[in-house]
Amino acid sequence: MTTTKIYIVYYSLYGHVETMAREIQRGANAVQDVEATLWQVPETLSNLILQKMKAPPKADDVPEIKPEQLSEADGFVFGFPSRFGVMAAQCKAFFDATHELWETQALAGKPAGIFWSTGFHGGGQELTALTAVTQLAHHGMIYVPIGYSFGSGMFEMNEVKGGSPYGAGTYAADGSREPTELELKQAFYQGKYVAEMAKKLKH
Repeated sequence: MTTTKIYIVYYSLYGHVETMAREIQRGANAVQDVEATLWQVPETLSNLILQKMKAPPKADDVPEIKPEQLSEADGFVFGFPSRFGVMAAQCKAFFDATHELWETQALAGKPAGIFWSTGFHGGGQELTALTAVTQLAHHGMIYVPIGYSFGSGMFEMNEVKGGSPYGAGTYAADGSREPTELELKQAFYQGKYVAEMAKKLKH
């Protein structure tokens, strides 16, 4: 059986989305005949601004992706921090640069999931995904939400937990909070779920 390629494309400023992305990759790679690869979208902020924001260095083992490389994949999981309920500008700039793929509808019919990080409860745990769906729709991609298929973890009320039926998520709070074990389990699950869907569609 041929390999199903999943691209996990993300932007992470302080590392929360990167942590989730790595767990999603692990989940996707747990599916037989699936090859999941991590990619970063290009940074738009200058090094000076990043220093003033005390942002850590970018992961040196994850390459930057160019828009045209998206056509190589069979499926995607896109991740980003929320900015006022929408994806970070870096991701929007990346999608804005995919116009040539849009013109040819090169991504039409390919499945894609979404994951995110927000600051607090009002930071867009659902809205961030909902507003990102427009990018997928214009490309003709098939949005793959996880629904409530994650099981009992979707109904957890005894701890703070990010994520929703739209996909996996985490809370960064003031930046000091890291993704919890349950949030990482949901991320792993989403990676596996999207990979299985992509594999079915391909074959």
